[in-house]
Amino acid sequence: MRQPPRLLARTLTATVLTVAVILLVTFVVVMMDTRERVRRAEIDKLQISERVFTSLEQRDQMRQHAMMVTLAEHPRLKAALSTYTSENRFGGLPPELASQARATVAGEAEKMAQNIGADVLAILDTDGRVFAAAGPGAGPWRPGTAVLANAGAATLPDVVVLPFGAYRLTGALLYFSDGSMPVKDQVIGHLVMATRLDANYAQDLSRIANSGIVIVLNGTAIASMVPDPVARELAAGNAAGDTRTLNGEEYAVGSLLASGPARIYSLSSIDAAARPETRKAMTTLAEIAVSILALALLASAWLARTLTDPINRFAGAIAAMTTNRDYTKAIEITGTSRELDALAKAFNELMRGLVSAEAETRSAYLGAIRALAAALDARDPYTAGHSERVSTLSVLIARQMKLGEAQVDVIRLGALLHDVGKIGVRDEVLRKPGPLSSEEFEEIKRHPTLGARILRQVPFLAAHLPIVELHHEQPDGNGYPFGLRAEDIPLDARIVHVADAFDAMTSARAYRPARAASVALAELQRCVDTQFDAAVVEALAAGMPLASALAEPQLQELLGRGV
Repeated sequence: MRQPPRLLARTLTATVLTVAVILLVTFVVVMMDTRERVRRAEIDKLQISERVFTSLEQRDQMRQHAMMVTLAEHPRLKAALSTYTSENRFGGLPPELASQARATVAGEAEKMAQNIGADVLAILDTDGRVFAAAGPGAGPWRPGTAVLANAGAATLPDVVVLPFGAYRLTGALLYFSDGSMPVKDQVIGHLVMATRLDANYAQDLSRIANSGIVIVLNGTAIASMVPDPVARELAAGNAAGDTRTLNGEEYAVGSLLASGPARIYSLSSIDAAARPETRKAMTTLAEIAVSILALALLASAWLARTLTDPINRFAGAIAAMTTNRDYTKAIEITGTSRELDALAKAFNELMRGLVSAEAETRSAYLGAIRALAAALDARDPYTAGHSERVSTLSVLIARQMKLGEAQVDVIRLGALLHDVGKIGVRDEVLRKPGPLSSEEFEEIKRHPTLGARILRQVPFLAAHLPIVELHHEQPDGNGYPFGLRAEDIPLDARIVHVADAFDAMTSARAYRPARAASVALAELQRCVDTQFDAAVVEALAAGMPLASALAEPQLQELLGRGV
C-alpha cells in the first residue's frame, strides 16, 4: 500500500489537531461567556425589578396611608369609638350600649372595607387589640386579639405576625373627638388595613416583579412561586449575595422586603435562562466546527507547498481588522487557494452575522427606549408622541448643524429619553389643565435630576445622561437644575432644549390651542441668548420646511437617510 508523503501526513495531523484544540477552547470559552452573560442579565433583571417594585411599593404605601388618614376622620366611626373609650375610662358602658357602640364601629368598618376593597380593615383600641374588623379576610381578627405591642406608636410596623398568619400593615391613628374637632393629644386607637402574606400575595408580587417569589417567616417558607425544595433551601440558608445554588441549580436572588421575622425574596433561575442560549450557541458552534474541519482537511494537501503566503496575507488582514476594529471590511478573496478562499468567505459571513447581530441588539435597545418614551407620553393624552417628535426634531437640527453620525445617534436616543424623570411626578401635577403653583413647578423641576439618576443604573446609556439632566438649562443661567450658562451647557442638551420648546408650543394643551410653527419659531428667536442657543435656533429655522412636516410619516425615513 502506497504511503502518503511524510510532509502531507504531518501537515494533515498538525492541522487537524490544531483545529480541534482551537474549537475545543472556543467551545469552552463561548459556553462560559454565554453563561456569564446570562448570569449578569438575570441579576440585572432582578435588580431593575427590585427598583421598579420599590418605587411602586413606596407610591402605593403613600397612597394607602393617605387613604387611611382620610378614613380615620370618619365622623360616625370616631363618635362611636370616642363614646366607648370615654365611658370606659369612667366605669364603662352598660353591656347593651357597649354592644351597640361596637356594632356601629363594625358596621362603619364593613362599609369602608367594601369601598376600598381591603382584605382586612380593623379598628384597634388603645391597647393594640382588635375592637372590630371587617373585610373578606377578617374572620380570624376577633375582638380582643392582640395586634400591636406598642399601641401608642405613630408609625406601624411593616409586618406583624399573629397566631393565624403574617400581615403587612398600613394605618393611621384615631384621635378623640368631642363631636366638633379631634383632640390630637388623645389617641383612641388605630385604623389598620392588613394584607396577608400568603400564596395570593406571592402570586401578585411575582406578576409585578416578573420573577419567582418566596415569602419566609422565622426561617420557614410560608408561600412561594418556585418549586418547594428551592423555597425550603432558600428559607433555611443565608440569602445574602447576588446568586445562590438551590436544589442543584444556580439562582439570582434579590430581596424585596426585610421586616422583623419576615423576608420576601425574588428569584430567577440562571440555569433555566442559560439552557436555550447554550443550546443555540452549541448548535452554531457545531455547524462552524464542521465547516472549519472540512476546510482544514481539504486544505492540508496543499498546505506544505502553496499555503504559506496566502495564510500570511490572511493573518495580516485579520490583524489589520482587529487593530482598526473595523469588522465591516471583508477579507479579500484572492483566488490563489480554493480552501483559503472558502475560509475567508466563511469568516466574512461570520463577521456579517456578528455585525448584523449588533445592529439587531441596537435596534432592540432603541425599541425599548421608544416603548419607554411612549409609555411616559401616554400618561397625558396632550403629550402623546411628544418624545418621538422631540427626537425627530433634534435629529433634524443636528443634521442642519453638520454634526457627526455618532453624535446624531446620541442626540436621537437622548431626546427620546429626555422626560424619563417624569415617571416620578404625580399625575395630578403632570396632567394639570392649567398653570402650576410654585410648589407644583418645583416638583416638575425635579424630573431632569430624577431621570439622570434612573439612567445611571444602565451603563450603555451614559452618553445620553447630559441630555436628560441638562435639557432645561438656559444660556442666561436661569435654567435648572444647575443654572449653567452658555457654553457650559453641552451642545446636545441645547439642541434638545430648543426641540422640546418648539414641540411644546406647536402642540395643543388642555388650556390652550397649538401655535403655528412660524409663531413658535418667532418666539424662539425672540428668546435667543436668554432661554435658547442662537446657533441651534438658526439651525431649526434653516430646517423649518421639514420641521413643519413633523406629522408626516416620511420625515423619520428622510432623516434616517441623512437629509
